[in-house]
Amino acid sequence: MKSIIGRKIGMTSVFAEDGSTYPVTVVEVLPNVVTQVKTLEKDGYEALQVGYEDKKEARANKAELGLAKKANTAPKYFYRELEGDEIYGKYEVGSQIECTLFQAGDMVDVTGLSKGHGYTGTIKRYHGRIGPKGHGSGYHRQIGSLATNGRCNNRVHAGKKMSGQWRPQVRTVLNLPIVAVDAEKNCILIRGSVAGAKYSIIKIKSTVRTAKKPFEVSPVVDYTKETVAEVERKAAEAAAAKAAAQPQKALNPMKNSKKMGK
Repeated sequence: MKSIIGRKIGMTSVFAEDGSTYPVTVVEVLPNVVTQVKTLEKDGYEALQVGYEDKKEARANKAELGLAKKANTAPKYFYRELEGDEIYGKYEVGSQIECTLFQAGDMVDVTGLSKGHGYTGTIKRYHGRIGPKGHGSGYHRQIGSLATNGRCNNRVHAGKKMSGQWRPQVRTVLNLPIVAVDAEKNCILIRGSVAGAKYSIIKIKSTVRTAKKPFEVSPVVDYTKETVAEVERKAAEAAAAKAAAQPQKALNPMKNSKKMGK
């Protein structure tokens, strides 16, 4: 098992070489700097504490400055703990975990903080049923009766579904395939949607539940500068060949003599 953290950029679609298209979530994965190693003897569990995104020293507190000094790096905005037997013991304090840890075709679980909906009613918050929409109906989207079937109807019992804050919650989406990994741009393309708003921090780890039918990922079309230059060169060669194939118009001497006679 292995894991890494990144920042959700947004969603887009990419084309594969076989002609299919993949809706993907673009995740920017900058190098995760190991700031602390949790050991079983000292902390009671095994994990790696990593930092993500540099911060100015003037904005860091003493604890963050101490971690940065031990790791010989700049203070970080975000600190998370990563678990996994494939990464624990292979990285020391100050080393970096890059996006090449994962490859195209790997199945991962993505954990993020979902969007909050603010103050919502019972219909939206708990997916309740609405009343008739006619003008004569006096019940459309109300909460309904607060009474119980027993004799203790003098109070509202704990756990009653009522309107309130629909806060963000930690959600994990399972079995998402990685479509492509771009080491130059430090990004990972994951097929499907993940929880969280744009530019939120998410955690990518190896899946814990194997899918019954493995998803086969086709190579993504490479839109690099070399490919564009090659296309332009082929287009120029085709235009030159077309121009050479067209017959040139011969000059008519009689037409020129008539013009001179006039």
